[in-house]
Amino acid sequence: HQVAERVEALGQFVMKTRRTLKGHGNKVLCMDWCKDKRRIVSSSQDGKVIVWDSFTTNKILTASGDGTCALWDVESGQLLQSFHGHGADVLCLDLAPSETGNTFVSGGCDKKAMVWDMRSGQCVQAFETHESDINSVRYYPSGDAFASGSDDATCRLYDLRADREVAIYSKESIIFGASSVDFSLSGRLLFAGYNDYTINVWDVLKGSRVSILFGHENRVSTLRVSPDGTAFCSGSWDHTLRVWA
Repeated sequence: HQVAERVEALGQFVMKTRRTLKGHGNKVLCMDWCKDKRRIVSSSQDGKVIVWDSFTTNKILTASGDGTCALWDVESGQLLQSFHGHGADVLCLDLAPSETGNTFVSGGCDKKAMVWDMRSGQCVQAFETHESDINSVRYYPSGDAFASGSDDATCRLYDLRADREVAIYSKESIIFGASSVDFSLSGRLLFAGYNDYTINVWDVLKGSRVSILFGHENRVSTLRVSPDGTAFCSGSWDHTLRVWA
C-alpha cells in the first residue's frame, strides 16, 4: 500500500473498438493471441475453432477440441500427466510465463484457485477466498502473482511468494460476475470482462477502476492482451470479437 501511494495516478484512459470479427454462429467462449502478434484463435459453442487475421479478417476453419486439467503430448495424443484436486468443474487455467516455469494455475466451480507442479502432478499452493465460481485466472507478467475473476463479481490478486490474497478489485455497483481477466504487458492494468456486457480496466497497484469499456451486446466471455501489449481482444456471447487499442 505504501508503494501504491507513492505511484502517480494514471491519466485519462481511452480505448475503442478497432475491428469486430464476425463468423461464429453462437457464443464465443475462449480466445487467445498467437505468438506472431497478429493472429487470434477463438472457439465457440457453434463447435468451431477459427483462426483470424486481426489485420485482414481472413478465416481458416480447423477441428474443435476439448480438455480438462491434463498434460498431453500433441504428436502422439498420449496423456502425460493428470492433475486431481479440484472438487468441481475446472473452468480455467494459465501457464506460468517463465520459459523454465513448470507450474500452472487453475480455477473452478469449487471457488478454489490452485497452483500445480507439472512434473509431479501435485498442487503446491491453493487459495480459497472467492465466494463463487472462478471463471478466469491469469499470471502477472513476472510470474510472481496471478489474478482471478469470479461469479462473485470480484477480481482478486494473489501473491505467490507471500502465499496470500493481496488485492480485491470490486465496486458496489458491479453486481455481475467477471468472466475473463488479463494483465497489460507492464502489469499495471488488469482488464476484466463481465457478464453485464462491459469490460472494466483496473489499476493493479491502487485497486481503483480507471475505465469502463462498452461495445459488446451480450456478456464478455473471454479477453486477451496481444503479445506486444498494444491491443487486446475480447470475445462475447454476441458472437463477435472486438479488438481494442
